[in-house]
Amino acid sequence: MLQKFDVIVIGAGAAGLMCAAQAAARGRSVLVVDHANKAGKKILMSGGGRCNFTNYFVAPDKYLSHNPHFCKSALKRYTQWDFIALVESHGVAYHEKKDGQLFCDNKASDILNMLLSECEQQSVQIWLDTAVRDIAQTAQSGCRYQMKAGGRLLGCESLVVATGGPSIPTLGATGFGYELAQQFGLKVYPPRAGLVPFTLTDHNKQLSESLSGTALSIEVECAGQIFRDDMLFTHRGLSGPAMLQISSYWQPGLSLSINLLPEQDVAALLRQLQHERPKLTLKNWLAELTTQKFAEHWLASSVWQQSTLAQLSGADMDAIAEGLHQWQVKPAGTEGYRTAEVALGGVDTAELSSKTMEAQRFPGLFFIGEVVDVTGHLGGFNFQWAWSSAVAAAEFV
Repeated sequence: MLQKFDVIVIGAGAAGLMCAAQAAARGRSVLVVDHANKAGKKILMSGGGRCNFTNYFVAPDKYLSHNPHFCKSALKRYTQWDFIALVESHGVAYHEKKDGQLFCDNKASDILNMLLSECEQQSVQIWLDTAVRDIAQTAQSGCRYQMKAGGRLLGCESLVVATGGPSIPTLGATGFGYELAQQFGLKVYPPRAGLVPFTLTDHNKQLSESLSGTALSIEVECAGQIFRDDMLFTHRGLSGPAMLQISSYWQPGLSLSINLLPEQDVAALLRQLQHERPKLTLKNWLAELTTQKFAEHWLASSVWQQSTLAQLSGADMDAIAEGLHQWQVKPAGTEGYRTAEVALGGVDTAELSSKTMEAQRFPGLFFIGEVVDVTGHLGGFNFQWAWSSAVAAAEFV
């Protein structure tokens, strides 16, 4: 017996729940299906459990895509201000952390509960622990797509794929959405881990292990991109916001150029202090600007380890400055999907309408959120893409 819905959404994450609630508000009968045992698992763990749900400064240049213009339409039509208004209407308390990043005062569950409440108000059905298979087009009237789920045969006029990407597989993430797109002959850019820590295997790994837990405010450059933020040394390599941001642009074989003291002109500062504080040791000077631990390990194998500023030549000071301002690091790789916040790549935007998120060649088939080849910077931009792309599709499903 075929059970029909106007809209079936695969994926009970940020984009899927948002789209379902908005579509149902238009009077559509909507079913959300997810193989996970709980809705919104990534929402719950995001932002350290507080969900960085959007950013005051959303702009197209905060997104990576093979077509950088694709995201503009959806982001313009459903903005960060629209989502903030929704958050406020539910009485969810929030605050700006830095750089426009908005977090819940309480818990990430506030955002998930808000989305579930919106779905409940609009009579959206949500089936969890339910895998979908055998998706196919059908010629039946008012039923473009059929599939099997939970031992039942389902049909719908509009099918929305909101399955996310393969990042953090322990939460149940898979590449299902990519496989479905390829089943219909849509082009998919191979996914790779984004917003992810780096691993090191060379001489820098020993330094990183020794400094594990130490954080510095740095500037990193790679592939023509520059980010200034915190970097964290780990047992495996380098993490922290600056490293996560640049990881989305890094490719295997490329080096990172890291300015460990971006606020200083080290060469000029050393020359000045050589006159003012000649007995100051280089190690103590560096400790004042960073940490005692960093100064000790950074200079551990250096010829200047015991030097005072008075003992340094001009060439010494220039060499020290270059080492601190242009530390060259060649990552062995990244930690991969295990810790990646997002997956880059996905369904080629050329296959979709930027206005509706509908597949150009398959009426009634929509792709939204992370499964699409649009990836935001760290800081709430990926959630905003989820909300904006979801609402774009919801207006047309």
